[in-house]
Amino acid sequence: MALPQLTLRSLKARPLLLPLKRPVVARIATIDSWPIILIDLETEEGVVGRAYLEPYVPKSMNYLVPALHDMGEMLKGQRVAPVEFFRAAQNSLHFVGYEGLAMIAASGLDMVAWDCLARASDLPLCVMLGGSVGPVVSYNSNALWLRSPAEVAAEALELIAEGDFKALKFRMGRERLSDDLATAQALRDTLDDNIELMVDFNQGMDMAEALSRCHAIDDLDLVWIEEPIIYNDFGGYAKLASELKTPLQIGENFYGVQDMYKALDAKACDLVMPDFMRIGGVTGWLQAAGLAAAANIPMSTHLYPEVAAHVMRVTRTAHLLEWQDWAEAVLAEPYQVVKGKLEIPDRPGLGLDWDEEAVARYQIE
Repeated sequence: MALPQLTLRSLKARPLLLPLKRPVVARIATIDSWPIILIDLETEEGVVGRAYLEPYVPKSMNYLVPALHDMGEMLKGQRVAPVEFFRAAQNSLHFVGYEGLAMIAASGLDMVAWDCLARASDLPLCVMLGGSVGPVVSYNSNALWLRSPAEVAAEALELIAEGDFKALKFRMGRERLSDDLATAQALRDTLDDNIELMVDFNQGMDMAEALSRCHAIDDLDLVWIEEPIIYNDFGGYAKLASELKTPLQIGENFYGVQDMYKALDAKACDLVMPDFMRIGGVTGWLQAAGLAAAANIPMSTHLYPEVAAHVMRVTRTAHLLEWQDWAEAVLAEPYQVVKGKLEIPDRPGLGLDWDEEAVARYQIE
């Protein structure tokens, strides 16, 4: 079957600010509102692709929205081809670098182009990529921030109930190690033995503290320890990985597959979890999945659960999908979690449509 030929007519990016039900409280930041950029790619043939970006910092949307509009103008009238669009977007910003906001904007363009092409083919993205529609094993990452042990334990029960989850991620990095350990103990005392736990330090420590704290939790039977130090210190991560029994997880801050290659070459981790807006959207993920397969490294996802579910179905070393519902307030038909697995709906593309009443409520100028 020949793929449909589509021509880009326009690209529209809309900035939104959504309230978080459970604010992010980490050592490096507190976030109570979540910025989202909705992206609509309209074609001359009438097909509209949809995707979104989650750039963490509201003021970053002041730069990303114009960048996306500029890319749409640059590619207007051209055939929709995700890989070529991504390359053209990167080349257009070559002199300011391929990382940071430039990569995020190019990744948003890539994701919406893939959705558009799959919609026009009347196929879910995972099927268009050679896979099949089905469930993806997930863990709940909606909460469990730096709160008291009792509060975290109570929240954990709520998170399990949100989809009969069998795995949760909680955060460490409190002022005192004893409070982190008390939180871990409270979770073990509250949850069934079959619930798996992973911990994230959100890059909150220097190397000396990381060595001390990671060794202190190395016997807690955790699935992984995530980002204890600054994301690009691959030498430091290599030292930690060589000393710890618990698998070390990094990757949400890989800006493109080159960063992932450097991390794997440095033996800086045991697991990887690229983020779609930094790795290069669907195109970047597929390239990164090849590296993970060659290195036999388990690959998990970071944010963007709808995109994540589709690509995990075609990732050989697929491990765990990070599930959170932070974008669901503006989705017309959110994905469902059943028995700890995210269910991919049998809808074309990513299957995303906007709840325009909610969009109007949260859109900012």
